[in-house]
Amino acid sequence: TVRSTELEDIQSTAPVEFGGPPGNWSPETLFVAAIADCFVLSFRAVSRASKLEWIEVDCAAEGTLEKTADGLAFTRIDMQVVLRIPAGEDAARAERLLEKAEKTCLVSNSIKPAVHLSARVSAG
Repeated sequence: TVRSTELEDIQSTAPVEFGGPPGNWSPETLFVAAIADCFVLSFRAVSRASKLEWIEVDCAAEGTLEKTADGLAFTRIDMQVVLRIPAGEDAARAERLLEKAEKTCLVSNSIKPAVHLSARVSAG
């Protein structure tokens, strides 16, 4: 059980790949989720400061776990981000702000593996 003061507990087990039961959070899923969540929160802050109007942002993240000289480690995090903006907003500017959010995310800036962003912006 993962606990933090004044927050609900989170049940965590080993991932299925390591013999854990299906349907539970694991340290590995929490790690990747933290990167995606931090990116979205960073984008919200960057877009607010830049006065970019947007409709919806969706971020899916996948971590690559590999055997390294130091043992098993995440060697890459791929984020697929879809941003919907209102018609008339500047899609190129929106993409630049997504990239800025990636650079300002505290969690991804604090980890070893490179985080790679794949963004798609649609208007309307």
